[in-house]
Amino acid sequence: MKLRVWIDAVDFYVESSRIFRKFPAELRRVSSQAIASSDSIHRNIAEGYCRKSIKEYLNFLSIAKGSLGESVSGIHAYHKAGQLDDNQFESLDSLSFKLENGLLKLIESLERKNEDGTWNSSLMISESNSIYSSSQQSSNPTIQ
Repeated sequence: MKLRVWIDAVDFYVESSRIFRKFPAELRRVSSQAIASSDSIHRNIAEGYCRKSIKEYLNFLSIAKGSLGESVSGIHAYHKAGQLDDNQFESLDSLSFKLENGLLKLIESLERKNEDGTWNSSLMISESNSIYSSSQQSSNPTIQ
């Protein structure tokens, strides 16, 4: 629960839930799907993190990135349809941008570690936080 990209994903879910649970009854299916796609992001980050293999971790991060893409597509469509006001859109858009960049940095660095054989599964939280905070590899990662 100290992994920053996971924390950002939970924050995105919380904000999505806050906004979409107020949608009118006739948009219940739309709001439910918007909440579900945002919920999927943090869940897939967590599931991948709990896997032992870096390849599995990367696969779940890819799924999380796909769920984020689904969420972002929705918020753009809902804003264009007038279902999200400018403040709601900006709030979700800025959180999604931060989360996307964090996921991309984490995936890129894990792929590099996978290719060069420097992944250490016993240091998973420190490895992941080090990767998320910087595109530079750290020889002595610490929990951040």
